[in-house]
Amino acid sequence: MLISSLRGRLFTGLTLFTVGMALAAGYLAYRWAFDEAIELQDAILLQVGSLAARNHLSTTLPSEGNIDGEAQVLIEEIGPGGGAAERGNSAAGLPGDLPDGLQTVSRGGTRWRILVRTRSDGSRVAVGQPTANRDEVAQDSALRTIVPLGILIPCLMVLIALVVDRTLRPLSRLAERLDAKRSDHLEKLPTEGIPTELLPFVSSINRLLERIKAMFDSQRRFVADAAHELRTPITALIVQAENLEQADLSKDGRDRLVSLKTGIRRTGHLLEQLLTLARYDNDVSKDKPESEFDRVLKGVVADLLPAAQNKSIDLGFARIEPISVRLEPVALTVLARNLLDNALRHTPTGGQVDVSLFAEYGFIVFMVKDTGSGIPDADLNRIFEPFVRGSRSQGEGSGLGLSIARRIVERCHGSIRLENKSAPGSGLRVIVRLPQD
Repeated sequence: MLISSLRGRLFTGLTLFTVGMALAAGYLAYRWAFDEAIELQDAILLQVGSLAARNHLSTTLPSEGNIDGEAQVLIEEIGPGGGAAERGNSAAGLPGDLPDGLQTVSRGGTRWRILVRTRSDGSRVAVGQPTANRDEVAQDSALRTIVPLGILIPCLMVLIALVVDRTLRPLSRLAERLDAKRSDHLEKLPTEGIPTELLPFVSSINRLLERIKAMFDSQRRFVADAAHELRTPITALIVQAENLEQADLSKDGRDRLVSLKTGIRRTGHLLEQLLTLARYDNDVSKDKPESEFDRVLKGVVADLLPAAQNKSIDLGFARIEPISVRLEPVALTVLARNLLDNALRHTPTGGQVDVSLFAEYGFIVFMVKDTGSGIPDADLNRIFEPFVRGSRSQGEGSGLGLSIARRIVERCHGSIRLENKSAPGSGLRVIVRLPQD
């Protein structure tokens, strides 16, 4: 399976290389230690054989102290009849024609490593050990040699993982900074502390951010200029439509005039919303005055009471506390008016709209509840996009009110959330949370 993670590729590649080299080194070290142990045992046989040839020893060397039985050496005289002296040992039956020197023979189903020496008087002596014992001792010695290497491999793997993680940490921090950026904040990424290998990549991202920022600025200027230029002819159309009301028109003509005025009002409202959106998109100031949110909210509710009474909607406060927020009064007015106007437009005649403003857990909470039809779940994720009105839109809205509200809230590093009430078709709850200074 292809590993798509760069961290995974580095760790896997380095681990495979390290383990492969460790296995090869372990095998070579094992063979070297094994051969060295066999050579050491042959050297012991040579020394014992030399001693036995000079002193006519013919016995098993005693096992004293902590000498392992597997390391004992058997010494036998080879009789003139071609066999070993009759001493009842396990090496009996050695042929008398064995040549002098080290050799491996098999007797009684056991393999022996034998050293044969001929004395000056013609007598012969054999010194030997079972090869199984010798191999076991050599294997134990060789395994002890590679045990440190076996311990080192897991430690190296942990070290590799730490080094890879630390090496790629600047890349992870870079990704976190990119994810944390809001769509309207396109400042360059810092290059301090970035590894040299990543500098070209970061520079490319910064150039891309510059191009995107230039494109956004051009788009915002175009929207603002177009909306501003259209205000004058729209105002003139409104005046002309009002003048037509004074004229003697037929019933059909007056019906058409009402439709014309409705369209003109909707266009004028759309232009005002576009200008508001452009203003908050271009507003980069950080120092904002502190405003009394409760007073602004009371003023907005008072302005909208006539519209609520026309639809017999109960508009009022469920809870309100004196709260100040660091934001321009105009922005607070636009935020409150857009949310309340949206609630009134989607609440049926005889319904209810409740407004709440209070402090909770270090946040300022502004909440609007209505008894309208709510928003389909499929529209909840898109309703904040510009010009998206949802599948249950009513009235003359432009689809920009919620988008503007979100821009204002994000300027304060707050959040806005829409929730349908628990019972289907029982209304919508809008919750705005602003950080409390």
